[in-house]
Amino acid sequence: MNTPSTSVKGAFRLDLEDLRGLEAYLVGRGFAQAGEAITAERAGEGNMNCVVRVRLSERSLILKQARPWVEKYPSIAAPVERAASEARFYHFAAQSSSVAAMMPRLLDFDNNSALLIMEDLFPADTLLDCYQGTRSFNRLQLNELARYTSTLHRLTIPQSERAAFLNEAMRKLNHEHIFDIPLRTDGALSEMLERITPGLDRVGDGLRRDRRLCEAVEKLGRCYLEPAGSSLIHGDLFPGSLLQMGSGQLRVIDPEFSFCGHPEFDIGVFYAHLMLSRHEENTASFWLQVALEDTPHSDSLALQFAGVEIMRRILGVAQLPASLSLEEKRNLLEQSREMILQGVNGK
Repeated sequence: MNTPSTSVKGAFRLDLEDLRGLEAYLVGRGFAQAGEAITAERAGEGNMNCVVRVRLSERSLILKQARPWVEKYPSIAAPVERAASEARFYHFAAQSSSVAAMMPRLLDFDNNSALLIMEDLFPADTLLDCYQGTRSFNRLQLNELARYTSTLHRLTIPQSERAAFLNEAMRKLNHEHIFDIPLRTDGALSEMLERITPGLDRVGDGLRRDRRLCEAVEKLGRCYLEPAGSSLIHGDLFPGSLLQMGSGQLRVIDPEFSFCGHPEFDIGVFYAHLMLSRHEENTASFWLQVALEDTPHSDSLALQFAGVEIMRRILGVAQLPASLSLEEKRNLLEQSREMILQGVNGK
């Protein structure tokens, strides 16, 4: 990894319109030669961050910069410290060759500019189109991902280093959007939900008035926020955080929500997205089986986290590119309610 360059003065702002400034920055970081021809383009949707693909004469790079807001929703403030948390994740995960092999290499981190320079895995692309039914996960891929999560969750962060992995500001932001906003009465959110799917906000009202459900979600939210042992979790394991290589193999990206937490959160979130992308029930069950195999983790807690993730993706701000009907959303929300309350009932 390159060390910080003294030739770079102050913070650098990633700007597609300023190729000259981008060239100077990459020269200063040791990734380009002066006068080298470069091009730059957006790489993916970049929900949280500004993500740019830079093409040099002999290779391409991914530049990912955290700004004090969510890139897709600039009105939502977000801590720039997420870039340091992501870099810390890559450094720590690199101690496992099998985990590192399933992620792009972090080549450089500029803490002053909250910017990561990473290996470009092009032409690999995200699996967001699974929500449209044009792609699906097979059992080989689910086994591959389960091996990744199992190994990642077994990486023990020493007690003396755990404070550095709390990622508290990002957890608080995520907590609000997962456990709070979807069950909060909010006029602007209600209008958005009705624009997306007429009648959806009325369905959501039924959940918001369910006291047992709200109490269970609040309790899960406290569980999410509490420091939880030594397990490093990805924190946002869904199809948008995965790339598919030409061979069909998966790669995992975007661990800016990572922290020491409950492994069941990663497992449950991905289970939820298999349901949200209309995968067959036996496929989702297979994921839960292989992800929890030979681990002490709780399937009940994983399912509760899955239920909350379904709820927030249907009733929250972070909507998915899924064309679900009102009836499909109603059914999924009822399933999510059952999964959340199943843990409360001790079944």
